[in-house]
Amino acid sequence: MNAMPDVDPYRDPEVIHRVLTRTSVWAVVGLTSNNTRAAYGVSGFLQRIGKRIVPVNPRGEGVLGEPGYRTLADIPFAVDVVDIFRRSDQAGQFADQAVEIGARAVWLQVDVIDADAAGRARAAGLDVVMGTCPMIEWPRLSAAG
Repeated sequence: MNAMPDVDPYRDPEVIHRVLTRTSVWAVVGLTSNNTRAAYGVSGFLQRIGKRIVPVNPRGEGVLGEPGYRTLADIPFAVDVVDIFRRSDQAGQFADQAVEIGARAVWLQVDVIDADAAGRARAAGLDVVMGTCPMIEWPRLSAAG
């Protein structure tokens, strides 16, 4: 009974599988060179499993060998997934921007919960995962099959 009811619909194993296996370019909102932050560790993991990460932060700082951008709109190529490492009260703007740039999916990280934003992205046709992490979900893919 610890699960939050507005999160569970956004942890669909089929959607998680699709996002993890059929995407390659992940814009990571909130990624900086601070290697003690979760975004840094998760981005390194995404690189190790073959994803291209695109740092998005206010300074446009490059991270993990990839050039950075100040906004999602500044990225000059297609993005598959917008992975949001910002507070829940800031997540909605990035989910909306993901729709605007034509991303295929939005991933709201552990403790980043905005059911309204997730609903808007899903209504726009994007796959949406919320309240979990690729580092948690990736090993489950191997275990499941």
